[in-house]
Amino acid sequence: MQDVVLALLAKEPSHGYDLRRRLVAALGPLGEALNVGQIYVTLTRLEKAGLVVQEREDAPVRGPRRKVYALTAAGQERVVTWMTEGTGPKADVTEFHLKLVAAAESGLADPLALVDARRRELLRSLAEVQHAVLAHDTNSEPGLLLEGIALRWQAELRWLEACERTWSARENDGGNA
Repeated sequence: MQDVVLALLAKEPSHGYDLRRRLVAALGPLGEALNVGQIYVTLTRLEKAGLVVQEREDAPVRGPRRKVYALTAAGQERVVTWMTEGTGPKADVTEFHLKLVAAAESGLADPLALVDARRRELLRSLAEVQHAVLAHDTNSEPGLLLEGIALRWQAELRWLEACERTWSARENDGGNA
């Protein structure tokens, strides 16, 4: 969650309610479970870590002045590192989806490039697992485990194809899909 919040702040300084609104808009039903308290707890942790600083909103159009958070240089460096690092074969699909959303929202990375990099990682890992499957009896516990891993990664590869279609459509529509 921290890296996603940092990526959203890379686009522009924001307050917690705005960050939650942007997450809900990007994640749909998955984002509905996020409460603004979680966002502010995350922002407090990021501030203590020196990755964000707190400012006061200029005279708001309506309502009270809110705490607005902005990235520090260390926060900017961390989010750029997060966007460029591989997620590895054990990555959670939800975490990867958050990275795609954060990349698109912040403009720090191309979601299609992230999908392509993830696909290459998975194909490399899948080839290794499939080779290992051949070395084990498919009725053995290790063979069954390896087969499960291979099936999960094959499913994720299909999901990446769907991600690519969606993000390509957004790119072709100028980001409005």
